[in-house]
Amino acid sequence: MSLAAALDVSHLPDYAHDWALVDVETSGLIARRDRILSIAVLTFGPDGTQTGEYSTLLNPGCDPGPVHVHGLTAERLRGAPTFEQVAGRVGALLQDRVMVAHNAQFDYDFLAHEFARARLFLPVTQRLCTLALNRRVEPPAADLSLASLAAHYGVPQTSAHDALDDTRVLAGIFRSSLSEAARLDVPLPLVPCPPRQDPQFAPNPPKTPCAYRNPGRLTPGDYLVQGMKIAITGETATSRAELVARAVAAGLNIMSSVSRHTSALVTNDAVSGSAKARRAIAEGVTVIDEHTFLKLLGEVRSGTPHGNGTPKPPEAAAPATPPTSPTRSPAATAAVAGVPVPRRPEPKHSAKPFGRRRVLILGGTHEEASAARARVVELGGAAAINLSASVTDVVLFPGGEIDRRMNRITALGLPVHACEWLGAPAPEPADVPARDVATTDVLPRGGVIDLPVLPSTGHWHLSASWARQMNCEIDVVAFVLDEDEQVSCDGDFVFYGAPESSDGAVRLLCDGPTEQTIAVDLAALPPAAHRIAIAAAIDGAATFGDIGSVQMSLAPGVDAPATTQATLDAATSERSLLLAEIYRRGPRWRFRAVGQGYDHGLETLVRGYGVDVE
Repeated sequence: MSLAAALDVSHLPDYAHDWALVDVETSGLIARRDRILSIAVLTFGPDGTQTGEYSTLLNPGCDPGPVHVHGLTAERLRGAPTFEQVAGRVGALLQDRVMVAHNAQFDYDFLAHEFARARLFLPVTQRLCTLALNRRVEPPAADLSLASLAAHYGVPQTSAHDALDDTRVLAGIFRSSLSEAARLDVPLPLVPCPPRQDPQFAPNPPKTPCAYRNPGRLTPGDYLVQGMKIAITGETATSRAELVARAVAAGLNIMSSVSRHTSALVTNDAVSGSAKARRAIAEGVTVIDEHTFLKLLGEVRSGTPHGNGTPKPPEAAAPATPPTSPTRSPAATAAVAGVPVPRRPEPKHSAKPFGRRRVLILGGTHEEASAARARVVELGGAAAINLSASVTDVVLFPGGEIDRRMNRITALGLPVHACEWLGAPAPEPADVPARDVATTDVLPRGGVIDLPVLPSTGHWHLSASWARQMNCEIDVVAFVLDEDEQVSCDGDFVFYGAPESSDGAVRLLCDGPTEQTIAVDLAALPPAAHRIAIAAAIDGAATFGDIGSVQMSLAPGVDAPATTQATLDAATSERSLLLAEIYRRGPRWRFRAVGQGYDHGLETLVRGYGVDVE
């Protein structure tokens, strides 16, 4: 298959690259544990001409896993080469090319681990995900799976989950996606590699979660209580492994760092000057020596199991660190621009004049644009933050006429309206493309929905996206919180340096400079987990007033259509933003679009949830 048949982008510097399209079939979903069973690589030049092709089965040296999915039995793989034997040839095809894959982080992570096992360097410096690209283009496909995009773009698919056929299908999808991106002037979501999810950050073996709630600080001279958070520092006569094992067996929660939620620090040298000792002194944490700790371990008092007691009401709970500058309320923001804002989500099936519109706001002050997007949602539409194939209308505030996207908007013939149009919208014309309003809720700030129960294999994916930034980076993070709004261990803080929670139930996925995703497996969360808080923080001097709006989408799978969307606008000075929460309410899980901003940065935010930042 040749990309040149539809598009030659060699004359467009932003789109002209040498490409290596990749697909792998694997024995499972966890790159640090599972293995590649087959691989295919197709290479193309900037003009779309195919320059190479390679595919092979691989002997993984382990059980091949879900044969019903990929059809690769142990018998078929017997006699195939190992990855180490073909790594050189695969590396040569990837060298000096942009790696392209569908859900590219998955393929990249597996390749990174396989190359590391072979003690070789993975020669990839940039990657591009066709999922991320199509989320920017927003084609009117049923979903963003390889099969649905192939059907939408008219690419024949003969053998799903066959690496070579999937790569040929990917070539056709990529050809059309690249053409659409160029038509819309959409920047390519290229990711520098290795990403922040580098294999060196693979999590440690899962920690057994503590079954008890944290009762608070140890009072000097009093007993230890199950659930207390204990940290250990310095040399000990008893081996550290034995101390930890005995403490865990007694029902204590061993932490790797000290925070204001730590119950006690065990050390034989309280004035050693270690980071843990300094933090314990600063926070007023009780310090005991090893001998005292061992004595207390023999008389640990019963604690309160998770699920007992009275957790904070989900709707009222907030981070332990109070905001220094909260985001303006919707009413206050609306007052600035004179545009009404809804206070609660309305039924998605009620008659709304914007039921099938997706509106892009250009120009104006941050407050005016924010209130206008809220007005679009009130009218039943969806607010766009980027130009894509799904945008139906553009609203122009003063200054919007010089936006770089206006030339492309004019060329595409999109309707452009003055800001007054939102005050008295015309009836929706019959030729506006239909959006799937039956399955997508558009929530305002503070809106809440109940999450449907997914199959045991289902995962919720919460994606946050924003306009491309040139002077800063934005990091999305997640906290797995217990009834007391604390992390049970440092591993329950998920961020670029530790992209997976201790139990693997919450993961950070990145595939583009304008979007990051938190994947949550609710079925895998421990009973202690009552809330997952998702936030964003700016790495740089900018504020969310400079960034503009952040768009969220919640979907029951990496390529599934969104069930919920929300567009959040911080006010002006905030540097961190609590985006959303997934929390328990009785037997059900709920989702809330929060949009609460704070003037402080990520370090203060994470300490408010009980995580120490070194």
